[in-house]
Parts: sequence; structure tokens; C-alpha cells
Amino acid sequence: MRTTTRARFLAGLVSGTLLAAMPAQAAEPPTVFAAASLKNALDDIAGSYAREGKPAPRISYAASNTLAKQIEQGAPADLFFSADLDWMDHLAKQNLIRPDSRVSLLTNSIVLIAPKASRAEVRMGPGLDLAGALGQGRLAMGNVAAVPAGKYGKAALEKLGAWAGVKDRVAQGESVRAALLLVSRGEAPLGIVYATDAAADANVRIVATFPADSHPPIVYPVALTRDSANPDAAGLLAYLRGPTAKAAFERQGFTVLNRSATARP
Repeated sequence: MRTTTRARFLAGLVSGTLLAAMPAQAAEPPTVFAAASLKNALDDIAGSYAREGKPAPRISYAASNTLAKQIEQGAPADLFFSADLDWMDHLAKQNLIRPDSRVSLLTNSIVLIAPKASRAEVRMGPGLDLAGALGQGRLAMGNVAAVPAGKYGKAALEKLGAWAGVKDRVAQGESVRAALLLVSRGEAPLGIVYATDAAADANVRIVATFPADSHPPIVYPVALTRDSANPDAAGLLAYLRGPTAKAAFERQGFTVLNRSATARP
């Protein structure tokens, strides 16, 4: 560095003018832990958010139970977006979310799917003969003890009298998207996923939709985590409740609720 340039550099450090002229460090983007079934919609929303000049959020997708346990173990998430109330309640009981930020944002439905080329048909309703429709195959579902879509699916099958006939023939995935993939690849003749998952995969078709009264209400709550220190996290949560996000969710087949959820509906 030439002497005159070095002198100016040092003078700038003393006066603070050089530091003022330097570009500000980019803001750290907020981190979202989100249910796997939200991927298509949230990827779209994250892109819109970034195009508006905000730091694009980092999004980790997995089953809600997996994400909740990671937060419980200290994973650095700013927002938790669950596919059911149970796992949000689980964190709330441990004071790991900010209750005043919690909102029940979306609802969905569960459907029975088959590979696109399949000719499988079922009569949905009480007395559902799902075992007969499966033939020698297995039923793809999310883990029925922990994954929200699996829990909803098991409840529906129990209500319709079909669970006893298929419980030993279930291929349980670690998330609803894992169950979707089994059917999409033709590795399972039938599966239970959200309607939004079925709409996102051209290799599957909806065979039937489960009645809404056959399972607990499907509700997706979102909240800030207790330990979030990211200044943009609250703004991102507000954006998720805004018109741009609403349109993105609806394009994927979700119904937007936009209501407070400090208690169960």
C-alpha cells in the first residue's frame, strides 16, 4: 500500500469515516423449522420474501415430531411451523415457544393416493375395504405414532373400520413426503398423505378423500421460538400471515385460517 493511501486509511479509521463508508454486514436470515408438507408453499413464499429485499429464510423441512424434538434439544430455530397442534403444544408446555406469537394458520385434508397409472378404486366411508384394495401390497403412511399425517390417517382408518385389516401391512415413513415418495415410485400401491402433497406430485392420483369428521381437525400452527433473537423473525411471521403468503398457500391447496391459537379449537 502506498504511503499516502496508508495514511488516508489510518486517518479514516481514527475519524470513523472509513467505517461509515463500508457496506453494512448482511442481516442473518431467520431459520424456520417447518413440516415437510409445507415445502412447496414455503419455498415459493421464501422466494417472494427475498425479492422484496428481505433476507431469505433458511428452512429445514422434516416431520413435525422430528423438528419439535430438535428444538427441544437446543436446535437454533426462529420459527416452528407444525402440521398439528400436538407438537406445538409439546413445545409450549416446555416454554419453548412464545405463546403470544402462536397462530393457527392453515388447514388441509388427507387423501388416499395411488400411482398415476393405477386403476385402484375404493368406496370411501364406513366399512372401507382397504385391505382388499391393497392386494399383496403395503399402505404407505407417515409414522402413525408421531408424524401428524400418520396420526390423522390412523384415526380415520379406525373410524371407518379399516385399521384392523391393514395395521400389519403399513409401510411407515419418517415424514408424509417419505410416504408420498413410496407411492410416487410405485413401491406401494396406496398411501395416505395430505391433499396438498398429492397435488404436488404428478406421479400420483387421488383415489378418495377421507371425510373431515373421520379424524381430528387438521391444523397447522406457527410460532416464534422462545430463544429466537433474530430481529427479522417477527417480520417473517407477519409475512406468513399476509396476502402474498396467503395466495401461495392457496395455490398449493391449503385453506388459510389466520386466527389466534393460544388454545385448541
